[in-house]
Amino acid sequence: MIIGVDVGTTMTKAAVFDRDGRAVAEADEPTTLHRLSGARVEQDLDEVLATVSSVVRKVAAARTEPVTAVALTGQGDGLWLRDADGHPTRRAISWLDGRAGPLVRQWYEDGTMARVHELTGQGMFPGAHGPLLATLDREEPETLRRSAVAGYCVDAIVQRLTGEVTVDASDASLPFLDVRSRAYSPGALAECGVSQWRGLLPEPAAPHSLFSLDRRGAQLLDLPEGTPVTGGPFDLPSCLLGSGVTEVGDGLLTLGTTLACQVVADNVRVESPGEPAGMWLCTDLADRFSRAMPAMVGTASLDWLLELLGIGISEVEPLLEASPPGARGVSALPFLAESGERAPFVDPRARGQLTGVNLGTERADIVRAVCESIAYAARHCLETAGLTGRLAACGGGSRSRGWIQVFADVLGRPVILPPDDAMGVRGATVAAWRAMGEPVDGARWLDEGTRVTPRPHLRDQYEEGYARYRAHLDSARALWSSDAPA
Repeated sequence: MIIGVDVGTTMTKAAVFDRDGRAVAEADEPTTLHRLSGARVEQDLDEVLATVSSVVRKVAAARTEPVTAVALTGQGDGLWLRDADGHPTRRAISWLDGRAGPLVRQWYEDGTMARVHELTGQGMFPGAHGPLLATLDREEPETLRRSAVAGYCVDAIVQRLTGEVTVDASDASLPFLDVRSRAYSPGALAECGVSQWRGLLPEPAAPHSLFSLDRRGAQLLDLPEGTPVTGGPFDLPSCLLGSGVTEVGDGLLTLGTTLACQVVADNVRVESPGEPAGMWLCTDLADRFSRAMPAMVGTASLDWLLELLGIGISEVEPLLEASPPGARGVSALPFLAESGERAPFVDPRARGQLTGVNLGTERADIVRAVCESIAYAARHCLETAGLTGRLAACGGGSRSRGWIQVFADVLGRPVILPPDDAMGVRGATVAAWRAMGEPVDGARWLDEGTRVTPRPHLRDQYEEGYARYRAHLDSARALWSSDAPA
């Protein structure tokens, strides 16, 4: 029996899966995001570790068989600084953090972003390792000097459970790793001005690496010392595994806090010149990569709007029905993250907009406009990532049948909803089975899923709507670039 754990941004989840990929026990516990002035967003590693301990103990108590392994996945990016024993040297900086926004703007303007993109194919954003290390080099060099490891969420948990200083290649991919060789690019480090901190970066683990609980980890989880542990892939490529998406050109849309769009690739193609955005991520297979376009905000945009309007999530479906496709002329740009946008373009100044509003506009029109704008953003990301095959969807927003219908209509292709929504934690479990030499074929999960098909009579309307969205975005980007720093 393998316990899978997904250490998310606001929730830690654990589940036990049988060999058919069905969850037989689940638990979750919230974590805290500390939002500070200056668009700073941080987390406490010890609190996050406590949630891991809690959810593992809960699902382990429901087990009927011995625990075979613990499989970890979780949020990526950000900066989780630790000492040699794995204790934090400062609060972890979240991937949502915007303190490096001015530096990213500078790098965009002076060509640093483009040069790093040419070296590794990676587009940087304020919450990525490169800008955060460079910012701390200026603001907190003493913190870096007393740190032994500059890693990520998942490897921070692995270190505290096993004593191993390591990192999964998927996490290390952005922005310093040449994912083709799985080795750090000295040129990318130099371009970011952080070569002197190379020693803080853990070496990427070989695919299918296994670690084991040490005495400290065994006490935390109340499991036998020596229990095998896997540390990744992080949540984006882990969701690919958990959805059953395996063929080159197939994609996955994760409609969660992040609007994460991924397409399976068998080789890395760095376009130059090209928009220095998006990610090329290693997976647990040497010949498979995720071409990822994770937009900063997905369901968070809708949550913000619902709170602003004083309505609950249960009202979304009837409001979508109350406003026709096209939202009676209301349109939106959904870029609400304080740190701007990272895919399929990078702009720390990106901000949301509503247009076409008049005295006759109803709240149903605004809700539909925002839902359609997020679907347009997904189409932009998936087209940029190279989607040509089947598309699966997961995440909290995928539970809304009305909203998923909007995605299918906007994308002009069927959207497959797998049998359940535990993609990340199940993907971690699939990776663990592979590491233990007992691979699981998850392709059938797509075949068992529900297909939501586009409505043909809306095709022309949404093609026109998407063209307007792209034109609106182009004009907004010109406006943002002329504005004073946000």
